[in-house]
Amino acid sequence: MAEKNGRILAVDDNADILFALKMLLKPHFEVIRTETNPERIPQHMSEEDFDVILLDMNFNKDAISGKEGFNWLDKILEIDPGAIVLFITAYGDVEKSVRAIKAGATDFIIKPWQNEKLLATIWSAMKLKKSQKEVSSLRERQKEINTIMDQPFADFIGVSPGMQRVFKTIQKVAGTDANVLILGENGTGKELVARALHRYSLRKDETFISVDLGALSESLFESELFGHMKGAFTDAKADRPGRFELASGGTLFLDEIGNLSLPLQAKLLTVLERREVTRVGANKPTPIDIRLISATNMGIKQMAAEGGFRQDLLYRINTVEIDIPLAGKTVKTYPYWPNTF
Repeated sequence: MAEKNGRILAVDDNADILFALKMLLKPHFEVIRTETNPERIPQHMSEEDFDVILLDMNFNKDAISGKEGFNWLDKILEIDPGAIVLFITAYGDVEKSVRAIKAGATDFIIKPWQNEKLLATIWSAMKLKKSQKEVSSLRERQKEINTIMDQPFADFIGVSPGMQRVFKTIQKVAGTDANVLILGENGTGKELVARALHRYSLRKDETFISVDLGALSESLFESELFGHMKGAFTDAKADRPGRFELASGGTLFLDEIGNLSLPLQAKLLTVLERREVTRVGANKPTPIDIRLISATNMGIKQMAAEGGFRQDLLYRINTVEIDIPLAGKTVKTYPYWPNTF
């Protein structure tokens, strides 16, 4: 049996929801803490270092504004600016959840959830947390790094030539709408590069949506990325926008794109070519306006040459390529990545 990792804190005023969460998550993660009183969040955070915090949007019985959730999100990020927070929200609160992502939440989970999708979202969030730990410096260096990022990259001292090339490319292409493909092994900070590109882009005030395609099953692909209409399938209890729609106006980051099967590659290519998505169960497409950033740890060009990845899709996603060197193969050390990426 695989070793369980991950420390999760779930905060919701509904004890039944917390019980259901604990039963679902217990077989997969090392520690599951549940709490009905949000006032105890600071105490929990002082006692343990959580990889992911699941946070309800409303705590009073009749509350629907989401104000409490936003307030507690702010407090959590004050305590730990690098905290990974996933909002737990009802179907009707999707718009508030998108606002929450802009405010600092990593992602959101919709009630009632699909178990497979909930687990995939948490694993994706944990992957981001791990990446932050592996490549970011102590938080007190944040101001120093933000200053450095505004300087010409040629002025960097103590950074490997390979990483200098990465920073120069970020600086050069961030302000464009060019699709970017990020290559690099696990732990090299591909999502942090994607967030840097968004942060310095003209879309920086819009939403950054991250999707881990490696954790997404084929059965959930269309519903998750393209959305669905009420009644499209058994669990479709309301209309729901997909990640493409949620990212419209901003940036969509597709991690582990090399894991997509050929049939799913074809569906993704169609969306990119037409710049519109059709929700599962819908008759009309919805226009989208996104900046696409993709990433993989696989030899995607070799895959394309051997027929495992579509050449036309590779052409679409690979307007600009950023290859992140492995730290152990460089002469000097990694730069200190800002946690706010």
